[in-house]
Amino acid sequence: MTMSDTSQYISEVGEILAGLKKIGIQPILVGGMALVTLGSRRVTRDFDFVISNPEENCEKMLELFYKKGLQLASRLNENKEITVTIDNPKIASIRLRLDAPQSAYFLNPKTGLRIDLLFDFPLAASELISRAKKTKIQSCIFYIASAQDLLRLKKIAKKHRKLSTDSEDIAFLEKLQN
Repeated sequence: MTMSDTSQYISEVGEILAGLKKIGIQPILVGGMALVTLGSRRVTRDFDFVISNPEENCEKMLELFYKKGLQLASRLNENKEITVTIDNPKIASIRLRLDAPQSAYFLNPKTGLRIDLLFDFPLAASELISRAKKTKIQSCIFYIASAQDLLRLKKIAKKHRKLSTDSEDIAFLEKLQN
């Protein structure tokens, strides 16, 4: 995702965030896009949010995503790129309930917008929101995880996947704290 793609997506993501808030879900931005807001030159391909497990709001959440053209991923390749999505929100709902995953990935096949939701994983949304920074980007309100929480999340991610970008992100966040 280039910076111009990111700019295009901000208002779309902002609308989704506002819709989630209306149904009682408060997303916290984490991952590469959160680092970009802190000044990182990192290029990322998606928006990652930690949210409380949406059990009772799952149907409404899916309705919102599907109305915005985003579909639940049903298959990822070895590079974590979405290769197959579920185009029916009712089937997506059944899939989420049966699988009870720690995360769900959504893709708009027409625009390429990708939003990854982490359900209280690897840290609880309620813990992250207490230190998150409310930030206006363009005309949209984002809650962005604190630099210290982003560092914790990156260290957890590095243990499990060992990507070079994780090491670069950790170095960037450690430099911010010094």
